[in-house]
Amino acid sequence: MTTLVLCVDRSNDVGRKAGVDTPIVGWEAVRSLVTDLGLADPEDVGVNSLLESLRVARDLSDEGEETVVAVVSGNGDSAVRADRALARQLDDVLATRSFDSAIVVIDSAADERAVPMIESRLPVDAVDRVVVRQARDLESTYYLLKQFMADEELRETVLVPIGIGLLILPALLVYFSPAIAVAAVTTLLGAALLYYGLGIDEVVEAAPDRAREALYSGQVSVVTYVAALGLSVVGVFLGVLEASSGEATAGEFVAAMSFVYAAVPWLALAAVTASFGRLLDELIRDEGVRTPYLNLPFGVLAVGVLFRGFAGFFLEREANWDALQLFGHTFTASERLAVFVVGSIALALVGVRVAASVSDEALDEVIDEAASGQPGDTGGDGGR
Repeated sequence: MTTLVLCVDRSNDVGRKAGVDTPIVGWEAVRSLVTDLGLADPEDVGVNSLLESLRVARDLSDEGEETVVAVVSGNGDSAVRADRALARQLDDVLATRSFDSAIVVIDSAADERAVPMIESRLPVDAVDRVVVRQARDLESTYYLLKQFMADEELRETVLVPIGIGLLILPALLVYFSPAIAVAAVTTLLGAALLYYGLGIDEVVEAAPDRAREALYSGQVSVVTYVAALGLSVVGVFLGVLEASSGEATAGEFVAAMSFVYAAVPWLALAAVTASFGRLLDELIRDEGVRTPYLNLPFGVLAVGVLFRGFAGFFLEREANWDALQLFGHTFTASERLAVFVVGSIALALVGVRVAASVSDEALDEVIDEAASGQPGDTGGDGGR
């Protein structure tokens, strides 16, 4: 009976750090690999896995059982490629001789995912999970904390928000209730974690460079973005005034609808202004315009018309606003809403039609250019 003691390294730490090719088969070869990997990275838990494989093989040999120790590792930039590399190496090991069973030695949950693949080729008698004993000791915890403190990025991400929260907590407890103080600190910590977790810090850091590049490159969108920001502020200001006016005192819902009704036209105009600047940049930079940039202004206007229509419907019903009069006809609340819904759909269809027409014209130009034999982007090169 021959037993294969197989050490699995799915992340390829052995091959990457020790600079060897796997599979590695044989007692002496694996023992030499322990020295190479230990010299390359003494802190790698893979060293313990290799030593455990040697120990298991030695104990089985002492009991009179024939054993072969081997090491296989994954290789690739994805889990699928790593598993396929493991499968090929295992097949190479099994091709050397016949094995009756296997004992798999692993050191992580990722390595354990390879066990079903091994079981499909060879009966697995046991799975030996290596857990480094020092990882439970206080000394190891102190060492890990020391490494954590040495990482500048982790200190800024975790320790700085916690330190600020602990500093302001006593002051909040003095002036406010404990519930308000705890809520404020947890809000601060949550905002800090989201700030770094969502990558907002990278966007903020890159914003000055992107703005400088946009200014130097002469992009029209820089001006339109600033204009859109100003229009948005105007819309919010007028919406707040409308919501706080005497007509909107009937309740919070009516006040919210008043805000939407007054602010939406300005916000929609701001969005259209910003998208128009982006559209001009596309026209200046390229010979054609991509379809999404043509659809965006019409889509924004359609959504703005919908919001204003629904807000006007609720205000007419709840706040007794005057009915909509158009072309000498007075519309009821339901008719008013229907007019805005139909208008928004019409705007969206116009945008689709305009984008399709422009795209068709661009396509016709490319076809005509290719047919005439003039050099183009792709067709000219391919025709030579």
